[in-house]
Formats: sequence, structure tokens, C-alpha cells
Amino acid sequence: MKKKLFALLLAAAMGISLVACAEQPDAGQSQSPDPSQTQSGTPDPSQSPEQESDLQYVKDKGTLVVGITNFAPMDYKEEGSDEWIGFDADMARLFAESLGVTVEFQEITWDYKVMELDSKAIDVVWNGMTLNDEVMAAMGTSTPYCTNYQTLVYLSDRAADFEGLTSLEGLNIAVESGSAGEDAAEALGATTVPVQSQANTLMEVAAGTSDAAVIDVLMAAEMTGEGTSYDNLSYSLNLNDTQGLASEEYGVGFRQGSDLVEEFNQFWADKVADDTVLEVATTYGLQDAVILD
Repeated sequence: MKKKLFALLLAAAMGISLVACAEQPDAGQSQSPDPSQTQSGTPDPSQSPEQESDLQYVKDKGTLVVGITNFAPMDYKEEGSDEWIGFDADMARLFAESLGVTVEFQEITWDYKVMELDSKAIDVVWNGMTLNDEVMAAMGTSTPYCTNYQTLVYLSDRAADFEGLTSLEGLNIAVESGSAGEDAAEALGATTVPVQSQANTLMEVAAGTSDAAVIDVLMAAEMTGEGTSYDNLSYSLNLNDTQGLASEEYGVGFRQGSDLVEEFNQFWADKVADDTVLEVATTYGLQDAVILD
């Protein structure tokens, strides 16, 4: 009887052992969790194998949304018209056409241009944007297409107070918030008065609420002096030279890693080669500022 009971117990023990062995994973299989799965078993979006194509995104929606401000001669409207024109606006239309889509211009607050891009409220910043370190770290940027420098704008009857200045200390200087002009004014010790656009800085000076403005020379040449809306304003001083800085260069901004950068650079090279860039630049008096090599 004892031998029979022992045999039964032994058989039961062997059966439990076999079941336990069957449940163990194959020794050759990894027991690490799948990194592409979260704890809930759903895919982790941060493990996406490749970035979405911006080019395809724009083509699928059929529209290239261009972020701009009112900035003659790059992007502006003539009096009584709702159509955006200017060197940048005209070239943006041609770029959209090359992609097989329509163009849409969206006015933005310059300080928020990177957020507008990243949220996909716009697809590109194309508005005489200076290629500084901050911009190039936050966006995918094109090859430079135009040269520029910062200049001081003031009431013509106060010209003697400003010509030859090497410091702006003690002066209230109107600047576009987040612009290269703001950086230049602060570097020269000014008390800055930030406003929404470069066009608004001229309103500040004309109204006498600021002593002067620091803006791009291309805009100063277009919008001040005889025959303009601000015929009582003048400009002088290359502030980049005053500060010992190199002249600035304009570029077009896209989302970081965007394949639209390469698409734009090829488009631009083609339009330089067939003289379209020079033709459009001449229309707006920019033939000496545009980069053609």
C-alpha cells in the first residue's frame, strides 16, 4: 500500500513539473518589453519611425499658408486693396504654384512665429526674416536670399540730433517686438518701445510718442521720405556697422526637419537661373539687395 501511494505522489509531482516547464519562455527569446508599446499595450507615438512629410502635408491640403507682417517692400497692401503684394509675397505665390497648391497669407505676431509654425497655423515664415542664431536654432531655414541692415528712423527736422550717434542711451526707440531691430536698439543702450510690426514703429515716430525707430533699411527706404506716406521722416546710420556687426541676411523659415526647405532651395535656384528673382526684385527696387549667387 505504501509503495502504491508513493508511486501516485511521484506521478503527481512530475505532472506539476512538466506544466511549470511548459509555461517558461524559450531560452532564446528576449524577455524585455517591446519599446514601441506603452504599459497599456498601445503604440508609443514618440517612437514614430520617421517624420511626416511637410511637402506631402501641404499638397494634401492644397494650400501653402505663409506667415507675414505688414512690411513693405516685402509684404504689404496698396491703399484700397485687399491683395498682398511685395517681393516676398510675389515669390511665395510662385513657390506655391510650383507645388501645385494655392497660397494663403496669414498676418502673425512676430514674437510668436515659431509657435505659429509648430502648431501648423502656418507652413512658412516669409517676411524679410533675419537669419540670426535664435531663428536658425528654432526653424528649418532656407539659403539666404537678400541682404539688409538696421537703420535709425527719425523726424526730418531732428536729423541733427541723430546723425553720427554711437549710442541710443536716454532715447525711447520704437521697435518691432522680437525683431533684429529690437536687438540692435538694446545693444546701443536704448529704452525700447516694442510694437507689433515695423510699420507701427513709423507711426510711433510720426506721432512723437517715440524719439526714433530702428527698422530694416529696406523698409525705411520704401516708406520714408519724399513721395511716401511718411515724407516727414528720414533715416541714416548703418547700425550693424556702428556695432561692428556683419550685414544681415534674410531667409525663409519652415518647421524644423521640414522637407520643404530642400524643395524651396531648389525652387529658388531655378528662379535665379531663369532671371525671375531679378525681375521681381527690380519691380520693388531690391535689385541691389537680392542675392543672386
